[in-house]
Amino acid sequence: MKTVGRNVPRKEGFDKVTGAARYIDDLTLPGMLYGRTVRSTIPAGEIADIRLNFNSDGFTIVDYRDIPGRNFVALIDDDQPCLSEGAIRHAAEPILLIAHGHRDRLGAADIQIDYRESVPCYDPGTSPITFKSIAIDKGDAAAALAAAPLLVEGEYRVGLQEQLYIEPNGVIAVPDPAGVDPGVTIYGSMQCPY
Repeated sequence: MKTVGRNVPRKEGFDKVTGAARYIDDLTLPGMLYGRTVRSTIPAGEIADIRLNFNSDGFTIVDYRDIPGRNFVALIDDDQPCLSEGAIRHAAEPILLIAHGHRDRLGAADIQIDYRESVPCYDPGTSPITFKSIAIDKGDAAAALAAAPLLVEGEYRVGLQEQLYIEPNGVIAVPDPAGVDPGVTIYGSMQCPY
């Protein structure tokens, strides 16, 4: 059967275009808490003060001190905190996680963050911080360049590229109902290899 050069129908395509597909936002489970991330509104600076301008009864509020172990996102380098420890290094940096059993109360929670702003650096060429440096070494680059019939050198800039999600990213974690197995069932809007 010929596959290259022909359209292959997506398994979930019909449900998505007809509105039958269920997304994370469509699911409600008993005892479920809704969560929200409070993010920085500045691109660079320090957190001066955090004020909760609402009745926090029934809320779960988490900052970097509540993270067991080291506070970092385990990606290529251990250089990105899960939640800011005071320094703001980029726009929309996560500062707090809040949760509540009622979505409307969660959305209405007023949290005021005061900052000591600093001047952000938008030019990676002059930045004092190198966020990522990834070397991929394979083969003999010097020999390949020497044998190339034409070399094109220059500086090239491209915009950020990201696929478009059909829904906001979300996850629901459900502990084993019997409480015997420490397992958790995960429902998510993104496919994940783990």
